[in-house]
Amino acid sequence: MTQNRNVVLFIASSLDGYIATKEESLEWLFKVEGEGDNGYSEFYDTVDTVLMGKKSYDWIMKHGFEEFPYKNKGCYVFTRSTIEDTENVKFVSPDIPNFVNELKSQPGKNIWIVGGGELLQSFLKENLVDELIVTIAPTIIGKGIPLFKEGDYQLDLSLKGTRNFNQFVELHYEVKK
Repeated sequence: MTQNRNVVLFIASSLDGYIATKEESLEWLFKVEGEGDNGYSEFYDTVDTVLMGKKSYDWIMKHGFEEFPYKNKGCYVFTRSTIEDTENVKFVSPDIPNFVNELKSQPGKNIWIVGGGELLQSFLKENLVDELIVTIAPTIIGKGIPLFKEGDYQLDLSLKGTRNFNQFVELHYEVKK
């Protein structure tokens, strides 16, 4: 069976490779002059499933959005704890590779891995990421939460394209399998 759904990382990073400060702040990101929504809506229309770790979910919930930002998508949050599902989220703690490969084999649009950190590192180690779309902000923050954690993995990438949104530069890579 052909897998037509891709797991895509879509994220913004500082030029020195951080996705947030140590205090989990994104203020540095919002100070940069972009263009429209910097390609977010266009990307968002290409996915119907959102995957994230518990830390990313907690950050979203802590920052008081008026409504859950991914409520019109299938949303799965990976956690080691037993948490009851909500109207918008299913909490899962299965074997990640089997779960993701099962999702990829189902009909649908692409699958978005939200956030960086431990979950992303697990996906990279298991070679589950198909594309990376990283939007670079012209900011150096010096320290913070790295986009890619140090680990025992290596990916070879092929550049699919670049775009700029005023001061932001989007790099779109495909993972060579």
